Amino acid sequence: MSRTVPAIVILGSGALATAQRIQRSLPESLIYGLIGRVEGVDVGYQEFGVTLRELYQANTPIIALCAAGIVIRTLAPLLLEKGEEPPVLAVAEDASAVVPLLGGLGGVNVLAREIAQGLGIAAAITTSGELRFGTCLLNPPSGYTLGDLELGKRFVSDLLGGEPVRIEGDAPWLAGTPLAQDPQARLAIHVGSAERDPCANELLIYPKSVLVLVNEDTPGLADAIRKLLGNAKIAVQSLACVLANEQLMASQALRDAADELNLPLRFSRAGTVTDQLAELAAPPLMVRSENAITVAVAEHPLDPSHIGRARGRLAVIGLGPGAADLMVPAVKAELARANDVLGYETYVRMAGPFRADQVLHCTDNREEMQRARHAFELAAQGRSVVVVSSGDPGVFAMAAAVLEALHESRDPAWHHVDLEMLPGVSASLATAAQAGAPLGHDFCVLSLSDNLKPWEIIEKRLGLAAEADLAMAFYNPISRSRPWQLGRALEIVALHRSPETPVVLGRDIGRPGQTLRVTTLGQLSPEQVDMRTMVLIGSSTTRVFPRANGLSWVYTPRSYGDKLVDIK
Repeated sequence: MSRTVPAIVILGSGALATAQRIQRSLPESLIYGLIGRVEGVDVGYQEFGVTLRELYQANTPIIALCAAGIVIRTLAPLLLEKGEEPPVLAVAEDASAVVPLLGGLGGVNVLAREIAQGLGIAAAITTSGELRFGTCLLNPPSGYTLGDLELGKRFVSDLLGGEPVRIEGDAPWLAGTPLAQDPQARLAIHVGSAERDPCANELLIYPKSVLVLVNEDTPGLADAIRKLLGNAKIAVQSLACVLANEQLMASQALRDAADELNLPLRFSRAGTVTDQLAELAAPPLMVRSENAITVAVAEHPLDPSHIGRARGRLAVIGLGPGAADLMVPAVKAELARANDVLGYETYVRMAGPFRADQVLHCTDNREEMQRARHAFELAAQGRSVVVVSSGDPGVFAMAAAVLEALHESRDPAWHHVDLEMLPGVSASLATAAQAGAPLGHDFCVLSLSDNLKPWEIIEKRLGLAAEADLAMAFYNPISRSRPWQLGRALEIVALHRSPETPVVLGRDIGRPGQTLRVTTLGQLSPEQVDMRTMVLIGSSTTRVFPRANGLSWVYTPRSYGDKLVDIK
């Protein structure tokens, strides 16, 4: 999975120049700017507090160009567990100060120094241990993990009190630090994968050097792994990843075990344990097997990204109607983790901004099946792939095409891909929300495009829906190549609805320049509609009343009340 992209958050144009200087030091970062106050940013936002809390909860490093007090007050309700914080910094708008605020165990001081170096100033580091020893002992580098945070705090406190320390095991990042070392010292920093009981005079740091190989789909897999580690006296904290044969890619038990142990899951084409171990860059020091599970201990930390390959993932997402604040958080997270993004170019651009390492595959809007097959080809290679739709992917969009491609395929690699559909706010629902609740009772959604189905089918469905007194939402109502279909559709509806039936026209709802108009069936003509217009036609019970601002509310009551409707 890609690392989390830092967010540089600014409130106004006065901070933009400093934000851009920081971005040059952190090329993968994105600048967030308050809509209406600043232009030329990567991401616009509506509310500072909501945005900052969303970023924090998504474990996104935050670089806020504002007063430190504003950031602290904004995030205060979320400050529960120090060990779970992302780095959070406040930077002066004029680039005169960089202040780490939160995330001492997440590398905030390292990030502060990197930013300060790019700005040509010194970071305001206040962490006593880091100032004294030149490193945060409670935040070991990538590939290592701390044993016990609470005991670690007491340990660092004793070191700050002047006690010497001895280092047991290989800790290359501590070489050259001003730690007072003594081979006879009471305090010890112990680095190793062996299981040890924690004690106050030891700082236990575990290298992520243990690989678990699984060759059978076994229930209770996580417990079996823990048991094997316990029998071998190996610390569970040293687990780096789970490796399995690619034939087990679809195993739910395997995924559940990896999730429970919080480990990356990798797959190999090699058939035997011996073959799988032979693929490692360096031979393991120890190998132990029980019940189709093998534990291998390496000399140095393992990089899971260089072991086997990941299970490919394909997510079909809905962006919603276009406004960033109407995109659901799960979709935003999926876009952040993607290696490849596929879709109609207009929608792909709406989904940005993107990192330099993300690959965009933009195609024509009429190439749905080719796009779906290409997505599976990429995901089958172990990549994380997103297929973009506007609105909801299951409403006249890519979800059906992706499933059709999978249904037709006999390639087992495609069927092993982790496939998920992530919903979005559809254009019909977004338009209805702007108008009030015209779809508040039973309704149907119809596409007037006859590119993929005969017009005779559309006419039949229109007639039945109108006769059933359903409110209706028309997608693809008209285009240059289909100029007459909307007029014919309105004729069919008019056979069953009065001319006073309310109609809502929403154009580019959720996008810049959106317009909303309320009219009636009798007043509506095809000239008032284009391809970017959503047409909502009310039922016999749909009502309209004025708003205080001069516009109108439209709603369809949930009960028919005393009004009787003759539906044959």
